[in-house]
Amino acid sequence: MGRNTRKRRTPLATKIVAGAAALAVGGGGLVWANFYASAHEEHPGHNRTRSAGAQVATIDCPDVGQKIRDVPDRARGEVDGELATMDSQITNAYQRLATTRRAQAGDSQFVQNSILGPLKDRRKAIIDRIQLEINRAGGKADDNLDELAGCQGRPADQQQDGGGQDGGGQDGGQNDDGQNGDGQNQDDNGNGVAGPVADDFIDINDVQPNSRDSRNGLAADGDGGSTGTFTTDCGVNENNLFNSDNLIAAPGVDNGAHHTHDYVGNQDNDAFSSDEDLANADTSCQNQGDKSTYYWPVLRLQDGTQEFDANDQGGGAEGNIGKILKPAQAELKFVGSQQGDVVAMPKFLRIITGDAKSFTNGDANANTSWSCSGFEDRQVTDKYPLCPEGSQVLRTTNFQSCWDGQNIDSANHRDHMAFVQEDGSCPEGFQAVPQLQVRLAYDIPTPTVENGQVQNPYAVDSFPEQLHKPITDHNDFINVMDEDLMNEVVDCINRGEDCQ
Repeated sequence: MGRNTRKRRTPLATKIVAGAAALAVGGGGLVWANFYASAHEEHPGHNRTRSAGAQVATIDCPDVGQKIRDVPDRARGEVDGELATMDSQITNAYQRLATTRRAQAGDSQFVQNSILGPLKDRRKAIIDRIQLEINRAGGKADDNLDELAGCQGRPADQQQDGGGQDGGGQDGGQNDDGQNGDGQNQDDNGNGVAGPVADDFIDINDVQPNSRDSRNGLAADGDGGSTGTFTTDCGVNENNLFNSDNLIAAPGVDNGAHHTHDYVGNQDNDAFSSDEDLANADTSCQNQGDKSTYYWPVLRLQDGTQEFDANDQGGGAEGNIGKILKPAQAELKFVGSQQGDVVAMPKFLRIITGDAKSFTNGDANANTSWSCSGFEDRQVTDKYPLCPEGSQVLRTTNFQSCWDGQNIDSANHRDHMAFVQEDGSCPEGFQAVPQLQVRLAYDIPTPTVENGQVQNPYAVDSFPEQLHKPITDHNDFINVMDEDLMNEVVDCINRGEDCQ
């Protein structure tokens, strides 16, 4: 498999790339291989090492980017770059956590003194720079951001609730219950990486129909309002366009996502692509007027396959291992509003749905829907489904469809968009735009669970500290339809027709 050639254009991008490289630990998957060996090595302290590994499974840091609101446009590039460096710091700290189990076993304060304490200091320095950059650009930085500097260590089976972060107090993290209900060590799922584990999967037959309780991603039900649909066919990434960038959240930053994305639609999509680049690019969509960017983290089958990125940051060097699974089908459909007509999306509107950090952030922004073909009434947010033979694994995402009418993006990449309310209407000050629904279908051999361990699991690529949890699934979109096509989409939906 190949991936697109990168375009490094700005001093900021160069600075961030260098910073991320300096923060990286090891290469070519060496970190993970070394930890795998140390965790299984027969020596007198073996049991203590396993026990210590169960105590602090991951690093839990407040998401500073979600708390930032008032960032002047001319400071956003610098702020996004600083936030990307902060993500690299967390990755570095997590990798250090995973490779120092012997030291942790011999010193109950090792995690606090050698990992969490220094991490807090580095994060504090970045927060100070962010505040300075915002104020210099004429904004008003939140003085309370300093409270978000501290991180904590915690077991992998402690998931934050929807309340999100509480200020990030320091905690040595020496708890006793870092194993899941199946007794599987959360640092090693048998493949040398952390996650997924047996408890991350559920038999689709055990999911109650119509039980998904996520408050996000409501779909138009077609009972009223604008009932039409517009489907755009952009393929399933036949051109092998992969990278670990994130143009929306980390523009100008190489490996800003720390995990690999599938791309369909726009073919010039990496961290260094400008709006002009996107507008002039080729597209994989059959309708050449749709140069929009559609991307999501890849699914991988952890079967020992050495992918093209097995030795790269964002890939195997950060715990994203195994065979990349392309969807057998990718349906991209725009639907209407239950309460009335929709209006056109502005060109270059950016939407992030779901949260790549939901495991540590909590489920406030989670928007995952996993299911199996033939069982579509059974949807689950925080588990991967085990589907019966002949049934496909389904990933479905219904995007935010309420726009503030002014901005194509916002400081935290969320505030300019909103989900509909329970009655299908938009919150005050927002107006309905076509809702993007992405349905991905995969042919995946069903994993099995033996002696508390999952065999040949599949998993979504993730930030290393998120442990490949299914709740971290997310999806991204940049509208690059030409004006005529966007007007056609709106007219079709408002007339109640099904178009493509």
